[in-house]
Amino acid sequence: MEKNKGVSEINDHRHAAKLVGVLFILAAVTSIIGLALYQPILGPDFLVQGAAHGDQVIWGAIMELVLVVSAVGTATAMFPILRKYNETVALWHLCFRFLEAIVITIGIVGILSLLTLSRGFVDGAASDPALFQAAGTSLQAVHDWTFLLGPNFFLGINTMMYSYIFYKSGLLPKFIPLLGMTGAVLIFLAACLEMFGVIEQLSAWGAILALPVFANEMTLAVWLLVKGFNAAALRNAKEAAA
Repeated sequence: MEKNKGVSEINDHRHAAKLVGVLFILAAVTSIIGLALYQPILGPDFLVQGAAHGDQVIWGAIMELVLVVSAVGTATAMFPILRKYNETVALWHLCFRFLEAIVITIGIVGILSLLTLSRGFVDGAASDPALFQAAGTSLQAVHDWTFLLGPNFFLGINTMMYSYIFYKSGLLPKFIPLLGMTGAVLIFLAACLEMFGVIEQLSAWGAILALPVFANEMTLAVWLLVKGFNAAALRNAKEAAA
């Protein structure tokens, strides 16, 4: 009976590892596609181009909604495992990951509101074009700030938390959480520099500072899909809790 229970737990951990790996890849892919699809409505001629590419913008919103689901999914799938090693940090990670998802969702609402504004402008409801322009610029700012806070600021905090637990627990090879902690610091630094206007959000420096955290997520995802979590570390955690 005890042996069957142990086998069941190992299988559960393998399934959780594969789920987390798939969700990390899904989050990365949908975030890139979503941003690309948003481009007509984020440009200077958004009042016209937004409505002209309405379906494209909506598909971009759908991609970001998938990103939100993936972000929540990674947090909830990892929590039962992370809590075995540090319940406090695991809970922080879960809460901040949810907060990241909420911030991204606010950005999606801003984009869809901007699309509604653009359609109203094109349909001839623009009695005061300057007012439409000002409202649209504000909604673009909402997207820009949520893009900064969600996938940058809070992402840095979240990545540091789970990478710390992975490093201390031995669930993964040390190079993966080390890359994660490095990426977390750099993406957090990028967010702070962008807040103060030192660098632009979508710039070469922004991309360079974001590259390590992206590399960490993809490396982590592939490792979890192929290898899973370290079985010895999982057994040690079980024995310590017994």
